[in-house]
Amino acid sequence: MMLKKIALGMLAGVALNATAMAADIDHVLLISVDGLHALDVANFIEANPNSALAELAGHGVTFSNARIPFNSDSFPGLLAEVTGGSPITTGLFYDVSYDRTFFDPTNTNCKGAPGNFMIFDETIDLYKGVVSQNVIDPTRLPRRILNGQCVPVFPHQALKTNTIFEVVKSKGGRTAWADKHPAYDLVNGPSGKGVDDLFTPEITNAPPSGTGLDNTVSIDCTVANDALKVAAVINEINGLTHDGKPAGGTPAVFGMNFQAVSVGQKLTKSNSDGSCPIVTARDGQPGGYLDGRGTPSAVLAFGLLQTDQALGAMIKALRSRGIFNSTLFIVSAKHGQSPINPAKVNKPGHFVDLVASLPDAGTDPGAQAIISAGNCPTGSCGFVQDDDVALIWLGDQGKTQAAVDYLNKNAKALFIEDALAGDEIELKLNSPKHDSRTPDIFVQPVYGTIYTTSSKKNAEHGGMSFADVNVGLIVSNPSLQATTIKTPVLTSQVAPTILRTLGIDPDELNSVRVEHTTVLPGLFDRD
Repeated sequence: MMLKKIALGMLAGVALNATAMAADIDHVLLISVDGLHALDVANFIEANPNSALAELAGHGVTFSNARIPFNSDSFPGLLAEVTGGSPITTGLFYDVSYDRTFFDPTNTNCKGAPGNFMIFDETIDLYKGVVSQNVIDPTRLPRRILNGQCVPVFPHQALKTNTIFEVVKSKGGRTAWADKHPAYDLVNGPSGKGVDDLFTPEITNAPPSGTGLDNTVSIDCTVANDALKVAAVINEINGLTHDGKPAGGTPAVFGMNFQAVSVGQKLTKSNSDGSCPIVTARDGQPGGYLDGRGTPSAVLAFGLLQTDQALGAMIKALRSRGIFNSTLFIVSAKHGQSPINPAKVNKPGHFVDLVASLPDAGTDPGAQAIISAGNCPTGSCGFVQDDDVALIWLGDQGKTQAAVDYLNKNAKALFIEDALAGDEIELKLNSPKHDSRTPDIFVQPVYGTIYTTSSKKNAEHGGMSFADVNVGLIVSNPSLQATTIKTPVLTSQVAPTILRTLGIDPDELNSVRVEHTTVLPGLFDRD
Protein backbone atom coordinates (compact mmCIF):
# COMPACT_ATOMS: atom_id res chain seq x y z
CA MET A 1 0.00 0.00 0.00
CA MET A 2 1.33 3.42 -0.89
CA LEU A 3 0.15 6.05 1.57
CA LYS A 4 1.63 9.50 1.93
CA LYS A 5 4.07 9.68 4.86
CA ILE A 6 3.89 12.44 7.47
CA ALA A 7 6.24 13.75 10.11
CA LEU A 8 5.37 13.45 13.76
CA GLY A 9 6.31 16.37 15.98
CA MET A 10 7.14 16.62 19.67
CA LEU A 11 5.73 18.90 22.33
CA ALA A 12 7.98 20.17 25.10
CA GLY A 13 5.97 22.03 27.72
CA VAL A 14 3.81 24.34 25.63
CA ALA A 15 6.22 24.92 22.77
CA LEU A 16 6.67 22.72 19.74
CA ASN A 17 10.23 21.44 19.48
CA ALA A 18 11.67 22.68 16.22
CA THR A 19 13.93 19.63 15.94
CA ALA A 20 11.12 17.08 15.80
CA MET A 21 12.28 13.65 14.69
CA ALA A 22 10.63 12.36 11.55
CA ALA A 23 8.91 9.00 11.36
CA ASP A 24 7.41 7.29 8.34
CA ILE A 25 4.16 5.77 9.59
CA ASP A 26 2.68 2.87 7.64
CA HIS A 27 0.52 1.30 10.35
CA VAL A 28 -1.70 2.38 13.23
CA LEU A 29 -2.43 -0.06 16.04
CA LEU A 30 -5.44 1.12 18.07
CA ILE A 31 -6.05 -0.53 21.44
CA SER A 32 -9.07 0.03 23.67
CA VAL A 33 -8.52 -1.08 27.26
CA ASP A 34 -12.13 -0.80 28.33
CA GLY A 35 -12.51 0.85 31.73
CA LEU A 36 -9.00 2.32 31.77
CA HIS A 37 -8.94 5.70 33.51
CA ALA A 38 -6.18 8.26 33.17
CA LEU A 39 -5.62 7.63 36.90
CA ASP A 40 -5.10 3.91 36.23
CA VAL A 41 -2.43 4.73 33.65
CA ALA A 42 -0.57 7.04 36.03
CA ASN A 43 -0.79 4.65 38.98
CA PHE A 44 0.24 1.61 36.95
CA ILE A 45 3.26 3.27 35.34
CA GLU A 46 4.42 4.61 38.70
CA ALA A 47 4.20 1.12 40.22
CA ASN A 48 5.57 -0.64 37.12
CA PRO A 49 8.30 1.51 35.54
CA ASN A 50 9.46 -1.35 33.31
CA SER A 51 5.99 -2.12 31.98
CA ALA A 52 4.75 -1.93 28.39
CA LEU A 53 2.59 1.07 29.25
CA ALA A 54 5.64 2.79 30.71
CA GLU A 55 7.60 2.03 27.53
CA LEU A 56 4.85 3.41 25.30
CA ALA A 57 4.52 6.54 27.44
CA GLY A 58 8.32 6.85 27.43
CA HIS A 59 8.24 7.69 23.74
CA GLY A 60 4.74 9.01 23.41
CA VAL A 61 2.29 11.72 24.25
CA THR A 62 0.09 11.01 27.27
CA PHE A 63 -3.19 12.92 27.23
CA SER A 64 -4.05 12.94 30.93
CA ASN A 65 -7.29 14.88 30.52
CA ALA A 66 -8.97 12.89 27.75
CA ARG A 67 -12.66 12.11 27.79
CA ILE A 68 -15.19 10.52 25.52
CA PRO A 69 -17.53 13.01 23.80
CA PHE A 70 -20.85 12.04 25.41
CA ASN A 71 -22.21 9.06 27.34
CA SER A 72 -19.92 6.17 28.16
CA ASP A 73 -21.47 3.03 26.70
CA SER A 74 -19.12 0.82 24.66
CA PHE A 75 -20.84 1.63 21.37
CA PRO A 76 -20.54 5.44 21.43
CA GLY A 77 -17.13 5.11 23.11
CA LEU A 78 -15.64 2.99 20.35
CA LEU A 79 -17.40 4.91 17.62
CA ALA A 80 -15.84 8.13 18.86
CA GLU A 81 -12.39 6.67 18.16
CA VAL A 82 -13.21 5.22 14.76
CA THR A 83 -15.59 7.86 13.33
CA GLY A 84 -14.50 11.10 14.96
CA GLY A 85 -18.04 11.69 16.16
CA SER A 86 -20.59 11.48 18.95
CA PRO A 87 -24.20 10.26 18.91
CA ILE A 88 -24.99 13.49 17.04
CA THR A 89 -23.66 11.88 13.86
CA THR A 90 -23.31 8.18 14.74
CA GLY A 91 -26.91 7.81 15.91
CA LEU A 92 -25.96 5.29 18.60
CA PHE A 93 -26.21 5.87 22.37
CA TYR A 94 -26.08 2.32 23.70
CA ASP A 95 -25.82 -1.26 22.49
CA VAL A 96 -29.43 -1.68 23.65
CA SER A 97 -31.42 1.44 22.82
CA TYR A 98 -34.46 2.53 20.80
CA ASP A 99 -35.47 3.78 17.38
CA ARG A 100 -38.89 5.26 16.69
CA THR A 101 -38.83 3.96 13.09
CA PHE A 102 -37.84 0.32 13.76
CA PHE A 103 -39.95 -2.78 14.32
CA ASP A 104 -39.64 -5.91 16.46
CA PRO A 105 -37.57 -8.81 15.01
CA THR A 106 -40.71 -10.95 14.94
CA ASN A 107 -42.69 -8.32 13.02
CA THR A 108 -41.48 -9.55 9.64
CA ASN A 109 -44.04 -7.49 7.73
CA CYS A 110 -43.33 -4.24 9.62
CA LYS A 111 -47.04 -3.85 10.36
CA GLY A 112 -48.49 -1.50 12.93
CA ALA A 113 -47.03 1.56 14.61
CA PRO A 114 -43.23 1.86 14.29
CA GLY A 115 -40.91 2.14 17.28
CA ASN A 116 -38.93 -0.62 18.94
CA PHE A 117 -35.87 -1.64 20.88
CA MET A 118 -32.59 -1.65 18.98
CA ILE A 119 -30.70 -4.58 20.53
CA PHE A 120 -27.10 -5.16 19.44
CA ASP A 121 -25.55 -7.24 22.22
CA GLU A 122 -24.73 -10.92 22.78
CA THR A 123 -28.40 -11.89 22.42
CA ILE A 124 -28.33 -11.38 18.63
CA ASP A 125 -25.72 -14.12 18.09
CA LEU A 126 -26.43 -17.38 16.31
CA TYR A 127 -26.14 -20.14 18.89
CA LYS A 128 -25.53 -23.87 18.70
CA GLY A 129 -26.93 -25.07 21.98
CA VAL A 130 -25.52 -22.62 24.53
CA VAL A 131 -22.42 -21.66 22.53
CA SER A 132 -22.25 -18.64 20.26
CA GLN A 133 -21.11 -19.35 16.71
CA ASN A 134 -19.58 -15.85 16.65
CA VAL A 135 -21.88 -14.67 13.89
CA ILE A 136 -25.12 -12.68 13.92
CA ASP A 137 -28.52 -14.35 13.64
CA PRO A 138 -30.56 -12.08 11.30
CA THR A 139 -33.84 -13.31 12.80
CA ARG A 140 -32.94 -11.62 16.08
CA LEU A 141 -32.32 -8.19 14.57
CA PRO A 142 -34.70 -5.22 14.62
CA ARG A 143 -36.41 -4.49 11.33
CA ARG A 144 -37.17 -1.44 9.24
CA ILE A 145 -38.84 -0.57 5.97
CA LEU A 146 -36.25 -0.02 3.24
CA ASN A 147 -37.21 0.48 -0.40
CA GLY A 148 -40.66 -0.84 0.43
CA GLN A 149 -39.33 -4.03 2.02
CA CYS A 150 -39.34 -5.06 5.69
CA VAL A 151 -35.71 -6.02 6.32
CA PRO A 152 -33.45 -6.76 9.32
CA VAL A 153 -31.03 -4.05 10.45
CA PHE A 154 -27.46 -5.20 11.07
CA PRO A 155 -25.36 -3.13 13.48
CA HIS A 156 -23.29 -1.59 10.68
CA GLN A 157 -26.51 -0.50 8.96
CA ALA A 158 -27.63 1.30 12.11
CA LEU A 159 -24.50 3.45 12.06
CA LYS A 160 -25.21 6.79 10.38
CA THR A 161 -21.63 7.81 9.53
CA ASN A 162 -18.53 6.28 8.00
CA THR A 163 -15.50 4.85 9.81
CA ILE A 164 -11.72 5.06 9.55
CA PHE A 165 -11.75 1.47 8.30
CA GLU A 166 -13.91 2.38 5.31
CA VAL A 167 -11.76 5.40 4.50
CA VAL A 168 -8.44 3.57 4.81
CA LYS A 169 -9.72 0.64 2.78
CA SER A 170 -10.87 3.02 0.03
CA LYS A 171 -7.23 4.19 -0.24
CA GLY A 172 -5.92 0.66 -0.69
CA GLY A 173 -5.07 -0.10 2.94
CA ARG A 174 -5.81 -3.40 4.65
CA THR A 175 -7.93 -3.19 7.84
CA ALA A 176 -8.63 -5.43 10.84
CA TRP A 177 -10.41 -5.28 14.19
CA ALA A 178 -11.16 -7.65 17.08
CA ASP A 179 -13.87 -7.12 19.72
CA LYS A 180 -16.12 -8.79 22.30
CA HIS A 181 -19.37 -9.51 20.41
CA PRO A 182 -20.35 -10.25 16.80
CA ALA A 183 -22.42 -7.05 17.12
CA TYR A 184 -19.15 -5.20 16.54
CA ASP A 185 -19.94 -5.75 12.90
CA LEU A 186 -20.72 -2.13 13.70
CA VAL A 187 -17.16 -1.05 12.81
CA ASN A 188 -17.64 -2.13 9.20
CA GLY A 189 -19.52 1.14 8.75
CA PRO A 190 -22.61 1.72 6.60
CA SER A 191 -20.96 0.05 3.61
CA GLY A 192 -20.68 -3.18 5.58
CA LYS A 193 -17.23 -3.72 4.09
CA GLY A 194 -14.83 -1.52 6.07
CA VAL A 195 -12.97 -4.25 7.94
CA ASP A 196 -11.11 -6.89 5.94
CA ASP A 197 -10.45 -9.10 8.97
CA LEU A 198 -13.09 -8.83 11.70
CA PHE A 199 -12.71 -11.21 14.67
CA THR A 200 -15.42 -11.22 17.35
CA PRO A 201 -15.15 -14.12 19.82
CA GLU A 202 -18.23 -13.83 22.03
CA ILE A 203 -17.40 -13.03 25.64
CA THR A 204 -20.93 -13.43 27.05
CA ASN A 205 -23.00 -16.33 25.75
CA ALA A 206 -26.72 -15.56 26.05
CA PRO A 207 -28.72 -18.08 23.98
CA PRO A 208 -32.53 -17.89 23.65
CA SER A 209 -32.81 -20.78 26.12
CA GLY A 210 -30.41 -22.36 28.55
CA THR A 211 -27.28 -20.85 30.02
CA GLY A 212 -23.96 -20.33 28.26
CA LEU A 213 -20.57 -19.43 29.67
CA ASP A 214 -20.35 -15.77 30.63
CA ASN A 215 -16.61 -15.13 30.74
CA THR A 216 -17.17 -11.86 32.58
CA VAL A 217 -18.08 -13.67 35.83
CA SER A 218 -14.35 -14.30 36.27
CA ILE A 219 -11.22 -12.23 35.76
CA ASP A 220 -9.40 -15.37 34.61
CA CYS A 221 -11.99 -16.36 32.01
CA THR A 222 -12.03 -12.76 30.78
CA VAL A 223 -8.24 -12.73 30.41
CA ALA A 224 -8.50 -15.98 28.45
CA ASN A 225 -11.06 -14.41 26.10
CA ASP A 226 -8.82 -11.36 25.66
CA ALA A 227 -5.95 -13.71 24.81
CA LEU A 228 -7.85 -14.95 21.75
CA LYS A 229 -7.88 -11.42 20.39
CA VAL A 230 -4.25 -10.78 21.36
CA ALA A 231 -3.22 -13.84 19.34
CA ALA A 232 -5.27 -12.47 16.44
CA VAL A 233 -3.51 -9.09 16.56
CA ILE A 234 -0.07 -10.71 16.69
CA ASN A 235 -0.96 -12.82 13.66
CA GLU A 236 -2.00 -9.62 11.87
CA ILE A 237 1.24 -7.90 12.87
CA ASN A 238 2.99 -10.81 11.16
CA GLY A 239 1.05 -10.22 7.95
CA LEU A 240 -1.48 -13.00 8.47
CA THR A 241 -5.22 -13.10 9.07
CA HIS A 242 -6.42 -13.31 12.66
CA ASP A 243 -6.45 -17.11 12.42
CA GLY A 244 -3.01 -17.42 10.87
CA LYS A 245 -3.78 -17.70 7.16
CA PRO A 246 -1.77 -15.84 4.50
CA ALA A 247 -2.89 -12.26 3.99
CA GLY A 248 -1.79 -9.10 2.29
CA GLY A 249 0.64 -7.93 4.94
CA THR A 250 0.26 -6.04 8.20
CA PRO A 251 -2.92 -3.93 8.16
CA ALA A 252 -2.65 -0.18 7.78
CA VAL A 253 -5.08 0.23 10.68
CA PHE A 254 -6.01 -2.53 13.12
CA GLY A 255 -6.52 -3.26 16.79
CA MET A 256 -8.72 -4.74 19.51
CA ASN A 257 -10.46 -4.17 22.81
CA PHE A 258 -9.47 -5.62 26.19
CA GLN A 259 -12.13 -6.51 28.74
CA ALA A 260 -10.02 -7.64 31.72
CA VAL A 261 -9.66 -4.20 33.30
CA SER A 262 -13.36 -3.39 32.95
CA VAL A 263 -14.34 -6.75 34.43
CA GLY A 264 -11.76 -6.40 37.19
CA GLN A 265 -13.29 -3.05 38.11
CA LYS A 266 -16.85 -4.35 38.16
CA LEU A 267 -16.69 -7.76 39.85
CA THR A 268 -17.95 -8.01 43.39
CA LYS A 269 -16.22 -11.40 43.56
CA SER A 270 -14.38 -13.20 40.77
CA ASN A 271 -15.97 -16.50 39.69
CA SER A 272 -18.41 -16.29 42.57
CA ASP A 273 -20.67 -18.96 41.06
CA GLY A 274 -17.83 -21.23 39.90
CA SER A 275 -19.04 -21.22 36.29
CA CYS A 276 -15.62 -20.31 34.88
CA PRO A 277 -13.72 -23.59 34.40
CA ILE A 278 -10.39 -21.86 35.08
CA VAL A 279 -9.92 -22.33 38.82
CA THR A 280 -7.41 -20.02 40.54
CA ALA A 281 -6.66 -18.42 43.90
CA ARG A 282 -8.53 -15.34 42.65
CA ASP A 283 -11.86 -17.19 42.78
CA GLY A 284 -14.08 -15.56 45.38
CA GLN A 285 -11.79 -12.55 45.70
CA PRO A 286 -13.26 -9.03 45.34
CA GLY A 287 -12.62 -6.81 42.36
CA GLY A 288 -12.75 -3.05 42.05
CA TYR A 289 -10.66 -0.49 43.87
CA LEU A 290 -9.62 -0.43 47.51
CA ASP A 291 -9.99 3.33 47.96
CA GLY A 292 -10.68 6.65 46.27
CA ARG A 293 -7.03 6.93 45.18
CA GLY A 294 -7.58 4.17 42.65
CA THR A 295 -5.57 1.45 44.43
CA PRO A 296 -6.55 -1.73 42.59
CA SER A 297 -7.74 -4.88 44.32
CA ALA A 298 -5.78 -8.06 43.62
CA VAL A 299 -8.37 -9.03 41.00
CA LEU A 300 -8.15 -5.70 39.19
CA ALA A 301 -4.36 -5.64 39.54
CA PHE A 302 -4.26 -9.03 37.78
CA GLY A 303 -6.39 -7.67 34.93
CA LEU A 304 -4.12 -4.65 34.55
CA LEU A 305 -0.96 -6.75 34.62
CA GLN A 306 -2.23 -9.30 32.10
CA THR A 307 -3.33 -6.52 29.75
CA ASP A 308 0.05 -4.82 30.05
CA GLN A 309 1.87 -8.07 29.31
CA ALA A 310 -0.28 -8.50 26.21
CA LEU A 311 0.70 -4.99 25.07
CA GLY A 312 4.31 -6.02 25.63
CA ALA A 313 3.81 -9.04 23.39
CA MET A 314 2.49 -6.75 20.65
CA ILE A 315 5.51 -4.45 21.00
CA LYS A 316 7.81 -7.48 20.72
CA ALA A 317 5.97 -8.71 17.62
CA LEU A 318 6.19 -5.29 15.97
CA ARG A 319 9.93 -5.20 16.64
CA SER A 320 10.44 -8.73 15.33
CA ARG A 321 8.53 -7.80 12.20
CA GLY A 322 10.72 -4.70 11.81
CA ILE A 323 7.80 -2.27 11.84
CA PHE A 324 7.83 -0.90 15.39
CA ASN A 325 9.27 2.43 14.23
CA SER A 326 6.74 2.72 11.43
CA THR A 327 3.72 2.00 13.64
CA LEU A 328 1.73 4.54 15.62
CA PHE A 329 0.62 2.70 18.78
CA ILE A 330 -2.50 4.19 20.43
CA VAL A 331 -3.83 3.00 23.79
CA SER A 332 -7.12 4.39 25.04
CA ALA A 333 -10.54 3.16 26.23
CA LYS A 334 -14.12 3.06 25.03
CA HIS A 335 -15.23 4.13 28.49
CA GLY A 336 -14.19 4.48 32.11
CA GLN A 337 -16.05 3.00 35.08
CA SER A 338 -17.92 4.51 38.00
CA PRO A 339 -17.38 4.84 40.88
CA ILE A 340 -13.69 4.50 41.64
CA ASN A 341 -14.19 5.01 45.38
CA PRO A 342 -15.95 1.88 46.75
CA ALA A 343 -17.47 3.95 49.55
CA LYS A 344 -19.58 5.74 46.93
CA VAL A 345 -21.33 2.62 45.57
CA ASN A 346 -25.12 2.87 45.79
CA LYS A 347 -27.35 0.25 44.15
CA PRO A 348 -30.95 1.26 44.91
CA GLY A 349 -32.64 -0.83 42.21
CA HIS A 350 -33.77 -0.31 38.64
CA PHE A 351 -34.82 3.21 37.74
CA VAL A 352 -38.41 2.45 36.70
CA ASP A 353 -39.00 0.42 39.87
CA LEU A 354 -37.81 3.39 41.94
CA VAL A 355 -40.21 5.69 40.10
CA ALA A 356 -43.08 3.23 40.55
CA SER A 357 -42.43 3.01 44.29
CA LEU A 358 -43.07 6.71 44.89
CA PRO A 359 -46.35 7.52 46.67
CA ASP A 360 -47.97 9.48 43.84
CA ALA A 361 -46.56 7.44 40.93
CA GLY A 362 -49.92 5.79 40.28
CA THR A 363 -51.66 9.10 39.61
CA ASP A 364 -49.02 11.49 38.26
CA PRO A 365 -49.09 11.61 34.41
CA GLY A 366 -45.33 12.16 34.18
CA ALA A 367 -44.57 9.16 36.37
CA GLN A 368 -47.06 7.05 34.44
CA ALA A 369 -45.36 7.96 31.14
CA ILE A 370 -41.99 6.79 32.49
CA ILE A 371 -43.42 3.60 33.99
CA SER A 372 -45.23 2.79 30.75
CA ALA A 373 -42.00 3.18 28.75
CA GLY A 374 -40.06 1.07 31.25
CA ASN A 375 -42.60 -1.74 31.17
CA CYS A 376 -43.05 -1.75 27.39
CA PRO A 377 -42.57 -5.35 26.19
CA THR A 378 -42.05 -4.40 22.56
CA GLY A 379 -43.26 -1.86 20.01
CA SER A 380 -44.02 1.84 20.09
CA CYS A 381 -44.68 2.25 23.84
CA GLY A 382 -41.10 3.36 24.56
CA PHE A 383 -38.06 2.12 26.45
CA VAL A 384 -35.90 2.85 29.50
CA GLN A 385 -32.23 1.82 29.57
CA ASP A 386 -30.43 2.03 32.88
CA ASP A 387 -27.00 1.39 34.42
CA ASP A 388 -25.24 4.33 36.03
CA VAL A 389 -27.50 6.34 33.77
CA ALA A 390 -31.12 6.23 32.67
CA LEU A 391 -32.06 6.91 29.05
CA ILE A 392 -35.80 7.35 28.54
CA TRP A 393 -37.68 7.12 25.25
CA LEU A 394 -41.34 7.89 25.98
CA GLY A 395 -44.20 6.28 24.11
CA ASP A 396 -45.96 9.63 24.19
CA GLN A 397 -43.42 12.40 23.61
CA GLY A 398 -46.07 14.94 24.54
CA LYS A 399 -45.56 13.83 28.15
CA THR A 400 -41.87 14.79 28.18
CA GLN A 401 -42.25 17.96 30.22
CA ALA A 402 -44.53 16.27 32.75
CA ALA A 403 -42.07 13.41 33.08
CA VAL A 404 -39.00 15.57 33.60
CA ASP A 405 -40.88 17.80 36.04
CA TYR A 406 -41.74 14.69 38.06
CA LEU A 407 -38.13 13.54 38.04
CA ASN A 408 -36.84 16.93 39.14
CA LYS A 409 -39.43 17.09 41.94
CA ASN A 410 -38.32 13.68 43.18
CA ALA A 411 -34.61 14.00 42.40
CA LYS A 412 -33.50 13.16 45.94
CA ALA A 413 -35.61 10.01 46.22
CA LEU A 414 -34.47 8.88 42.76
CA PHE A 415 -30.78 9.74 43.34
CA ILE A 416 -30.79 12.11 40.37
CA GLU A 417 -27.97 14.58 39.85
CA ASP A 418 -29.47 15.98 36.65
CA ALA A 419 -32.31 15.18 34.27
CA LEU A 420 -31.82 16.55 30.77
CA ALA A 421 -34.77 17.17 28.48
CA GLY A 422 -36.07 19.77 26.05
CA ASP A 423 -33.58 22.57 25.44
CA GLU A 424 -30.96 20.90 27.65
CA ILE A 425 -31.00 17.89 25.32
CA GLU A 426 -31.11 19.98 22.16
CA LEU A 427 -28.09 22.06 23.22
CA LYS A 428 -25.99 18.86 23.18
CA LEU A 429 -27.71 16.44 20.81
CA ASN A 430 -30.14 16.19 17.94
CA SER A 431 -33.70 16.98 18.96
CA PRO A 432 -35.74 13.91 19.96
CA LYS A 433 -38.64 15.57 18.13
CA HIS A 434 -36.83 15.05 14.82
CA ASP A 435 -34.23 12.32 15.49
CA SER A 436 -35.70 8.84 15.96
CA ARG A 437 -32.76 7.73 18.15
CA THR A 438 -32.32 10.58 20.66
CA PRO A 439 -33.77 9.86 24.12
CA ASP A 440 -36.46 12.21 25.38
CA ILE A 441 -34.84 12.34 28.81
CA PHE A 442 -31.27 11.66 29.91
CA VAL A 443 -30.89 11.02 33.66
CA GLN A 444 -27.44 11.36 35.23
CA PRO A 445 -27.60 9.94 38.77
CA VAL A 446 -25.66 11.06 41.81
CA TYR A 447 -22.06 9.84 41.52
CA GLY A 448 -21.72 6.22 42.59
CA THR A 449 -25.35 5.32 41.93
CA ILE A 450 -25.98 2.28 39.74
CA TYR A 451 -29.61 1.59 38.91
CA THR A 452 -29.50 -2.15 39.53
CA THR A 453 -30.24 -4.87 42.05
CA SER A 454 -27.30 -6.99 40.87
CA SER A 455 -24.99 -8.32 43.56
CA LYS A 456 -22.35 -9.25 40.98
CA LYS A 457 -21.00 -5.80 40.12
CA ASN A 458 -19.77 -2.83 42.10
CA ALA A 459 -19.12 -0.44 39.22
CA GLU A 460 -20.68 0.32 35.83
CA HIS A 461 -20.53 2.67 32.88
CA GLY A 462 -22.97 4.33 30.50
CA GLY A 463 -23.35 7.76 32.05
CA MET A 464 -21.39 10.98 31.98
CA SER A 465 -19.74 11.13 35.41
CA PHE A 466 -16.05 12.02 35.46
CA ALA A 467 -15.03 8.42 36.21
CA ASP A 468 -17.21 7.22 33.32
CA VAL A 469 -15.82 9.52 30.65
CA ASN A 470 -12.24 10.33 31.73
CA VAL A 471 -10.04 7.69 30.08
CA GLY A 472 -6.40 6.94 29.50
CA LEU A 473 -4.92 7.99 26.17
CA ILE A 474 -1.33 7.41 25.03
CA VAL A 475 -0.19 8.03 21.45
CA SER A 476 3.22 6.43 20.99
CA ASN A 477 5.98 6.15 18.41
CA PRO A 478 9.78 6.03 18.84
CA SER A 479 10.02 9.45 17.17
CA LEU A 480 8.10 11.10 20.01
CA GLN A 481 9.48 12.46 23.26
CA ALA A 482 7.74 11.57 26.52
CA THR A 483 5.23 14.35 27.06
CA THR A 484 2.07 14.82 29.09
CA ILE A 485 -0.58 17.13 27.71
CA LYS A 486 -3.13 18.23 30.30
CA THR A 487 -5.24 20.29 27.92
CA PRO A 488 -8.70 18.68 27.63
CA VAL A 489 -9.14 16.52 24.54
CA LEU A 490 -11.83 14.17 23.25
CA THR A 491 -11.28 10.57 22.19
CA SER A 492 -13.15 11.45 18.98
CA GLN A 493 -9.94 13.29 18.01
CA VAL A 494 -8.24 9.90 17.68
CA ALA A 495 -10.02 9.17 14.38
CA PRO A 496 -8.83 12.24 12.41
CA THR A 497 -5.39 11.81 13.98
CA ILE A 498 -5.19 8.26 12.59
CA LEU A 499 -6.12 9.42 9.10
CA ARG A 500 -3.72 12.34 9.13
CA THR A 501 -0.95 10.03 10.33
CA LEU A 502 -1.54 7.85 7.28
CA GLY A 503 -1.56 10.86 4.96
CA ILE A 504 -5.34 10.85 4.45
CA ASP A 505 -7.53 13.93 4.72
CA PRO A 506 -9.47 13.66 8.02
CA ASP A 507 -12.41 15.38 6.33
CA GLU A 508 -13.13 12.12 4.54
CA LEU A 509 -14.87 11.20 7.79
CA ASN A 510 -18.39 12.60 7.76
CA SER A 511 -18.43 13.05 11.54
CA VAL A 512 -15.21 15.05 11.42
CA ARG A 513 -16.74 17.47 8.94
CA VAL A 514 -20.09 17.82 10.69
CA GLU A 515 -18.82 17.97 14.28
CA HIS A 516 -15.63 19.91 13.39
CA THR A 517 -13.41 17.35 15.12
CA THR A 518 -9.72 18.31 15.14
CA VAL A 519 -6.61 16.15 15.32
CA LEU A 520 -4.98 15.65 18.70
CA PRO A 521 -2.54 18.41 19.64
CA GLY A 522 1.21 18.03 20.03
CA LEU A 523 1.78 15.29 17.44
CA PHE A 524 2.37 17.00 14.12
CA ASP A 525 4.77 19.60 12.81
CA ARG A 526 2.94 22.86 12.33
CA ASP A 527 1.82 23.35 8.76
